[in-house]
Amino acid sequence: MRAIWVGLLVVTAALFSPASAQDAYPSRVITLVVPVPPGGAADFIARLVGRKLSDALGQPVVISNRGGASGTIASDNVAKAVPDGTTLLLNSITTHGIGPHLYTSLPYDSVKDFTPIIFVANLPLIMTINAEHPEKSVTEVIAFAKANPGKLSFASSGNGGAPHLAGELLQNVAGIKMLHVPYRGSGPAVIDVGAGRVDIMFDAPPSLLPMIQSGKLRPIAAASAARNPIVPEVPTFAELGIKGMEISLWYGMVGPPNLPQSIVARLNSELGKILKSDEVKESFAKQGAIPAGGSPQDYANFMRDESARWGEVVRNNGIKLE
Repeated sequence: MRAIWVGLLVVTAALFSPASAQDAYPSRVITLVVPVPPGGAADFIARLVGRKLSDALGQPVVISNRGGASGTIASDNVAKAVPDGTTLLLNSITTHGIGPHLYTSLPYDSVKDFTPIIFVANLPLIMTINAEHPEKSVTEVIAFAKANPGKLSFASSGNGGAPHLAGELLQNVAGIKMLHVPYRGSGPAVIDVGAGRVDIMFDAPPSLLPMIQSGKLRPIAAASAARNPIVPEVPTFAELGIKGMEISLWYGMVGPPNLPQSIVARLNSELGKILKSDEVKESFAKQGAIPAGGSPQDYANFMRDESARWGEVVRNNGIKLE
C-alpha cells in the first residue's frame, strides 16, 4: 500500500510541476494588446506576427486594439495583467522610449512593470518636403532655416511622437529653428504637407508612400544607417554629413512583470523563427519594416538606450504634452 501512495505522489507532483506547466503553455487564448487603433504599421505588424504565433503555439492570438493617451492605457492594462503569458503588449518607441519622459504620473514603471520578450521590428523614418517647395535638399533646407529662423514648418502625427522628436532632433544637430505643427495622426498631417500648408514631415514609409508616389511629397533624407530600400535613391543623413539622425519607429513584445522565464523563452524562440521566415521578411519589406529579433536581454538593453536618448531630447527641448 505504501508503494502505491508513493507512486501516486510522484505522479501528482509531475502533473503540477513547473516543467509540466511549461509544457502546457499556452493552454488558452493569447491576447496581444496593440496601443493604437486598427490600421497603420503597428496594427499590421501585430496581425501578421500574431497569426504566425498562433500557428506556432496552437492557440488563437487575438488582437486587442486599445488606443489612447499615447499608449498608456494599453500599457497599464498589460502591466496589471496576470503573468501567465496570455496577455502581451506590442510596445513601441512611444510607449517605452518617449512616453515615460512626457508623463509625470504614469500608473506603472515602464521598466520594472514589464518583462521584455523580443525586439520585433523597426521602421526607419524618412524626411520629406512638399514637392513644390523651392528647397530641394536637406542642405538647402538647413541653409534656408538658418537664414529664416522659424519660417519653415514641420508637421507631425502628434506632440511627443517620433515624427515630432525627429524634427526637434534635426533642429538640435543642425542648429536651426522650425515651427512645429502637430496633428492628430499621420493621415491629416501628410495631407497638409502634400498640399503645401506645411513644409516638412518625418514619418515611416506606410504613411508617406502614397504622397511620395503621387508626386506631392519629395523624400530628401533617410533617417537610417543604410539607404532605405523603399526610396533607394534618397541619401541617408550620414551621407550628407549629418550625424545622430538615425530614427525609427520600433516595435517589440513585452509581458507583465514576473512573467516566468520558461514562457519568455518559449515566446522568444517561436517569435525569433517567425521573424526569420521569408513570408514575414517579404511582408515587412513592403511596409518599409525591418525584422529584428535577438534575446530578451538584447531588447531590454535597446529599450534602455532609446529611453535615455529620447529623454535627453525631451528635456533639452522642453517638450510637454498639450
